[in-house]
Amino acid sequence: MSEAKTTQSVQSGEARSSAIMAAGTLVSRFLGFAKTWMLGAALGLGSTVNDTFINANNLPNLIFLLVAGGVFNAVLVPQIIKASKAPDRGADYISRLLTLAVLVLLALTALVTLAAPLVIDLTTQGYSEQQKALAVTFAFWCLPQIFFYGLYALLTQVLNAHGAFGPAMWAPILNNLVAIAGLGMFIWILGSNLTNPHTLDNWGPTQTFLIAGFSTFGVIAQTAILLIPVFRLRLGLRPRFGWRGVGLGQAAKLSVWTLATAAVGQLAFLYVMRIATIPGAERLRLDNAGDKAAAAVLPGNAVLEVASQLYLLPHSIIALSLATVLFNRMTRASQDGNKAELRDALSHGLRTMAVATVFGALALFALAGPLGMFFSGGKPQDGVMLAQTLTILALSTPFLSANFMMSRVFYANEDARTPLYVQLWLAVIYVVGAFFIQFLPVGQIIYAIAILYTLGNILSVVISVIFLRRLLGHLDGPRIANSYIRMGYAGLGSALAGAGALWLLGSYRADGFAWSSRPAALVTVAVVGPVMLLAYLVLLRVFHVTELRDLLRPLMGRFGRGAPAPVTGDVVKPTTAARATVSDDTGLIPRISGEFDAASYRAGPAVERVAPQPAPDVPDAPKTYLPEEDAPSTARGSRFRPQVPLPGRRTYQGDAGRNPYFPTRGNRRK
Repeated sequence: MSEAKTTQSVQSGEARSSAIMAAGTLVSRFLGFAKTWMLGAALGLGSTVNDTFINANNLPNLIFLLVAGGVFNAVLVPQIIKASKAPDRGADYISRLLTLAVLVLLALTALVTLAAPLVIDLTTQGYSEQQKALAVTFAFWCLPQIFFYGLYALLTQVLNAHGAFGPAMWAPILNNLVAIAGLGMFIWILGSNLTNPHTLDNWGPTQTFLIAGFSTFGVIAQTAILLIPVFRLRLGLRPRFGWRGVGLGQAAKLSVWTLATAAVGQLAFLYVMRIATIPGAERLRLDNAGDKAAAAVLPGNAVLEVASQLYLLPHSIIALSLATVLFNRMTRASQDGNKAELRDALSHGLRTMAVATVFGALALFALAGPLGMFFSGGKPQDGVMLAQTLTILALSTPFLSANFMMSRVFYANEDARTPLYVQLWLAVIYVVGAFFIQFLPVGQIIYAIAILYTLGNILSVVISVIFLRRLLGHLDGPRIANSYIRMGYAGLGSALAGAGALWLLGSYRADGFAWSSRPAALVTVAVVGPVMLLAYLVLLRVFHVTELRDLLRPLMGRFGRGAPAPVTGDVVKPTTAARATVSDDTGLIPRISGEFDAASYRAGPAVERVAPQPAPDVPDAPKTYLPEEDAPSTARGSRFRPQVPLPGRRTYQGDAGRNPYFPTRGNRRK
């Protein structure tokens, strides 16, 4: 088979895998928004109960990322991926890692769950005793999710290491379906918040079970369903003890920068979320004082959460996928010390990604009103608060995605230290900003936090550019700016077309069609959205934005229209490597939503050159348990950053299953 055919076959396989993962992610996102809509209908978007539940339900994911997420991604995940290359496919080694991780997760989950009252005290501010009691109840139901999030992350990587990427992308669908079932029963049995308001005074165990209980059952189901494809791997995984020589200590030392990055980001995020609980507590005080009019216009952290999910949509669907694909080029260029190619890959990613994120930002900005009404739970005032928050966040979407793409350059260069520096700067900005925000009028706190995140997204790009200039010299700025300006013109024309359509549908009047009901709001989005998209596509052609073809090529190739991108240079094949397993969530702080994302624990691809076929194995030649990893990396050092060895084990490298530190039956017989 020729090199061109080999490359085309590899690209075809990548396209199929990407399409399967993208489809699973898209369906999961759709169901996630359905769950968000039903939660608003069940509890009300601007209700104290919803604010309290959102805060408690986000805690398991945030605590897992803070305490264990970095360890899992930076330490355990590389070990699983490399162990899978052993002759026994890593069965013995992975069994030991899973046994150790399960025990640690059980201990962590039990400790945090028992400390639920303290956790609520540390992550909320201004809660009354009644609201705190409900928050603790929600926490007792939700915090056990920590164990299942951790197990889900591990099972995902076991599957990824053996080439099965689809199950982890589709498993969250079951999670959403279970949660939706609980919310459906809640509305069917107890009524929606619009017809039967649910407050702290009439809240009981049945409501808690249907809301918090089914949320946790969904996470359990999401994890349990992954056991089916794991069992189909036939690895013979079973509990195995004896962890001396596993090499986690050395891997942790080499991954200290990634672990610190995760900790800094999540600590800052938790502090900001603590400040975001203030309006909900004040709303309850005003309600109890009889000032319901003032309470109705106070947005809480539920409003911020829904706005976050909407504003992250273009980033999570387009930017994450594109960054994963381009990481191949970035890693190869870094290994070759080719700064020009690395710069070109970054430039290509930033420009191609912007085609989607620029439109996404302006579409969310223009459609904020109808989207706010649709997710409002039926109260127009709640829809207005959501729309105002979304308009603040929406325009920073391109900056969020651009910063994420820039961070891939550092990781491709095996540099985990610079992302920590970026994270530290952002953490300081967010913590200082949140500290002063708490002294603002309560009604402005959520909007101020949204502004803080928008400024943080913009500043993160500025900070990353400073560090990237030191590495690459320049960033192809004129070409990037030229593309963004032309996309901006097209996006502005699209927004004007959308504004005209919205005006015709009465979206700018309180008594207009878009604000008459949630179905009317959905119809408005369904009508205006395509109008904006059509105008945008036409204007992209008018302004000669060629990056549109680059964005559409994988999709068109999937349907047999258009050739795959030309490949130059050496033939490469995709693989997974330790350097590519940095979590999307624990990498950089502009992530807002506490919603768990399967993509956070998907190993990104690296590249490995196709070497000539080796000679047949000599019968007496020893088979190594894992590849030798003591050699320094091929990443080029600099005056500020020396060469860094790849994360890995500097321990036993002998026959698989014969590690003298592991008390296996074979060793005992010896």
